[in-house]
Amino acid sequence: MLAPVLRAGGRAFAHIARFHPELTALRRDLHAHPELGFEEFYTADRIADALRLCGVDEVHTGIAKTGVVGVIRGRSTASGGMLGLRADMDALPMVEQGDRDWRSARNGLMHGCGHDGHTAMLVGAARYLAETRRFDGTAVLIFQPGEEGFAGARAMIEDGLFQRFPVDSVYAMHNWPGMEPGTVGLNSGAMMAAADRITITITGKGGHGAHAYQTVDPVLVAAHIITAAQSIVSRNTRPIDAAVVSLCAMQAGDLGAMSVVPGEATLVGTVRTFDAKVQAMVERRLAELCSAIAQGFGASAAVRFERIYPATINTREQARFAGDVAERLVGAERLVRDMEPSMGAEDFSFMLQARPGAYLRIGQGAPDGCYLHNSRYDFNDEILPLGAALHAGLVEQGMPLADPQSD
Repeated sequence: MLAPVLRAGGRAFAHIARFHPELTALRRDLHAHPELGFEEFYTADRIADALRLCGVDEVHTGIAKTGVVGVIRGRSTASGGMLGLRADMDALPMVEQGDRDWRSARNGLMHGCGHDGHTAMLVGAARYLAETRRFDGTAVLIFQPGEEGFAGARAMIEDGLFQRFPVDSVYAMHNWPGMEPGTVGLNSGAMMAAADRITITITGKGGHGAHAYQTVDPVLVAAHIITAAQSIVSRNTRPIDAAVVSLCAMQAGDLGAMSVVPGEATLVGTVRTFDAKVQAMVERRLAELCSAIAQGFGASAAVRFERIYPATINTREQARFAGDVAERLVGAERLVRDMEPSMGAEDFSFMLQARPGAYLRIGQGAPDGCYLHNSRYDFNDEILPLGAALHAGLVEQGMPLADPQSD
């Protein structure tokens, strides 16, 4: 169990632990009913109903189609402060394996990243904050659709999220199987990389494989591009600047036509960077390399570079504050303040471009070796009270009452 390894002696953790079973039941119900981005209708209804039962002051639905926002006012709002907390709520298009009672009831869909747990933790924080209201200001609880590749955070912002709820800062957290339960990690800079999609279309001249001299072979060109692309990081990027260029898929010709040189080949991959200058350099060098290599063989190459998610960058002041809140909850020895960034991506980055804030990781362990996006992954329900208490702590300590002892 989680409780014995935690030094979570705060009032919020003790309070939330009392309704741990209800949070577990909610989490498992959401797990059994996974939905893709902007299709989270069941999930949104469950969240809205739960927030109303918790006694939040306002429940707003339909933001960016399926997004939900709950508003809770503290005992006082004299400070004028407004703090946002975000949880993602969409699932993945993958088949779940395993025999848990709460396994996915929808074939081909699975909560393989723990967004069901993130949602339940924020609902737990909502219940606690609505019951106690030990803060001076307004808490805005953001339940976001479409994190898994749909840029749901951007969609909510474009739909007026921060105009309607002008938060001063915003925070989010993600479970992390690589960390032990009861631990929290963050840093004061880049937490996640920018994720870009690259599509390289190579046009040559098809023909008979027995008379290859009459063709301009796009497969051969593609092979040279695949090799040369790896020089961008090794020969154009400073060793202290992180970057990844991965060409992950290739489509050309027909497997049933062994003697046909195709006229076109397509490569698809991803670029991951933390720094905008490095990102721009990779985009430029990739276009230059592909064009030059293709021309050298008498072919042509077009590069499409799509910027999907920007890098997730914590602001220094808010990262320090969030770390202080976590330290009071779990203890200094179970907090990592200089966590290594991940080359994965997260669309909370859009919110951090619009408002100062921080993105945290909450350890959940991986007892079966099942990490995120694994077909046997499951969220660790034991950390639900901790995550909810961490959310609540950000609100209470970010917008403190003038006399917090008055009950």
